[in-house]
Amino acid sequence: MKKVNIEAFKIIGIAVKTTNKNGQAAKQIPELWKQFMEEAIIDQISNKIDDRIYSLYTDYEGDHNHPYTAIIGCKVTSLDVVPSGMIGKSFGAGAYTKIIAKGDLTQNLIINEWMKIWESDLNRAYSVDFEIYDERSKNINEAEVDIFVAIN
Repeated sequence: MKKVNIEAFKIIGIAVKTTNKNGQAAKQIPELWKQFMEEAIIDQISNKIDDRIYSLYTDYEGDHNHPYTAIIGCKVTSLDVVPSGMIGKSFGAGAYTKIIAKGDLTQNLIINEWMKIWESDLNRAYSVDFEIYDERSKNINEAEVDIFVAIN
């Protein structure tokens, strides 16, 4: 784990309101990923900075046990053109703990890392947390995914 500062950024993507209770997020977030891939959402986003995919968790109604919004999308230069069925959102700069998850994405790599985060003593801000999927995550069996957890 490493403390980093992240500059303000903008995201366009698709979203779902979910919760970790009763396994709801474990069902809805993979469905959101499926939609993102099958509908080639990445190709519909204007003003993309690059092809990295962001999986964000925001609009927390409390801690990780309460409802929040999950967004899968891309960082953009502006929110002037948000395609129908998508959302655009701005996030302020902030302090984060960076965690690098390494392993097999098909073996619950990311959810297992989040379970460790939920049990940790991090002083979480519950503003916006996110994962970045880039070239290092293309080999799903030996992936590296950066996870950024907002801290106070």
